[in-house]
Amino acid sequence: MAHAPQIKVPATYMRGGTSKGVFFALDDLPEAARVPGPARDRLLMRVIGSPDPYGKQIDGMGGATSSTSKTVILSRSTRADHDVDYLFGQVSIDKAFVDWSGNCGNLSAAVGPFAIRNGLVEPARVPQDGIAVIRIWQANIGKTIVAHVPMTGGEVQETGDFELDGVTFPAAEIQLEFLDPAEEGDGGALFPTGKLVDTLEVPGIGTFKATMINSGIPTIFLEAQALGYTGTELQDDINNDAAALARLETIRAHGALKMGLISRLEEAASRQHTPKIAFVAAPKDYTASSGKKISANDIDLLVRAVSMGKLHHAMMGTASVAIATAAAVTGTLVNLAAGGGERETVCFGHPSGTLRVGSKAQLVNGEWAVSKAIMSRSARVLMQGWVHVPFAG
Repeated sequence: MAHAPQIKVPATYMRGGTSKGVFFALDDLPEAARVPGPARDRLLMRVIGSPDPYGKQIDGMGGATSSTSKTVILSRSTRADHDVDYLFGQVSIDKAFVDWSGNCGNLSAAVGPFAIRNGLVEPARVPQDGIAVIRIWQANIGKTIVAHVPMTGGEVQETGDFELDGVTFPAAEIQLEFLDPAEEGDGGALFPTGKLVDTLEVPGIGTFKATMINSGIPTIFLEAQALGYTGTELQDDINNDAAALARLETIRAHGALKMGLISRLEEAASRQHTPKIAFVAAPKDYTASSGKKISANDIDLLVRAVSMGKLHHAMMGTASVAIATAAAVTGTLVNLAAGGGERETVCFGHPSGTLRVGSKAQLVNGEWAVSKAIMSRSARVLMQGWVHVPFAG
């Protein structure tokens, strides 16, 4: 019996924020995978090690969590005033699909550094020392991200003293600006139901107050108390409870339907990356997963979010944009949990610690609008070379 050899594809394994992923330059992919379609999806799933009924991704680069089952494809931008085009693929762990419906805000921090290192940015735009301002076209959602990448001696600076809860070691700070984050491709309006707080009816489970927002990534915010939670939960408190996860997924599916992201409930099963579902509460003292003591006096609110069917170990970058935006709009559940009133920044507690994000919202012709959201992340190359993968095209 003939056995096809593995192919090897140039790739970089990078951490961005609290996520990790395999990064590719578009032109380095096998020809069949340079365009969207089944061949590309098969390649990326095999690289990551999915679908894996054991849920471990042992035979691939994935780390068996939503934060580490990620792929990125980058190329020189075809758009004016942009440097690089960025496409993100969230690979399902146990099922055979790649979700292309949203962005990864954490890995957005690694896009600029990768683009600079791989010659995707015009050299004249990259200073020897200082800050390289990289203009990124986020192709999944049709949005612009501006990354401020530190440079030292003509190289991307990776080490530094910026600390990010959820990441063990300090690194260089990369500031990200998400421009016009509220104008998502799906749903259009900042609040797709037209209400800051809507009523979400979920047959067999209950009726909930919900803020459903399109900013950074479509997100459904609920009150922790309404779900029977305090807002101080860590991963094991929820991820070891199969019934709780199933209930949250059912609520998410009904929210997706109400937001207009799907037309039938069944479609939610193949659209796990979006929308996100999160729950909020007023500040309380708690102990983060690292053992760090978080004081209620140091945060504005508590937020816990579910990603790909599991409680996230920290906070997704795109969901952080949604939190920042919702906190800036007076009357949303996020804003109310933070004490209400006008605000341009918010510091929230998540399972790994705290995060400060900023956003400015204003009423324009009776509609809420947000020009940009800002947060800081860090990024680092973990390994560079080739991924070896059985792939026949």
